[in-house]
Amino acid sequence: MNQQEFWAKIGVTQSGGSRYETGRAMPRPVRELLRLVHVEGIDPGRAKGEQFAIAARLRVTNPSLYQRLRQEVRSLSHKKSRR
Repeated sequence: MNQQEFWAKIGVTQSGGSRYETGRAMPRPVRELLRLVHVEGIDPGRAKGEQFAIAARLRVTNPSLYQRLRQEVRSLSHKKSRR
């Protein structure tokens, strides 16, 4: 994936992403989208706001359950992609 594709997944232009990479302050919503898409593997086009809120709450209130569910979902997703 190139830089343009990476940033486009969260609605940021390549030039905007480049500015963040060189030290410009990144707004919190952009940081959260970056984490959700590129760390958590969530497709924002398929998720609803309530789902993001539930995931964020679970991550804070019960991190072990959050991690276990995250691993299960990734495992299922990986199995589906192999078919």
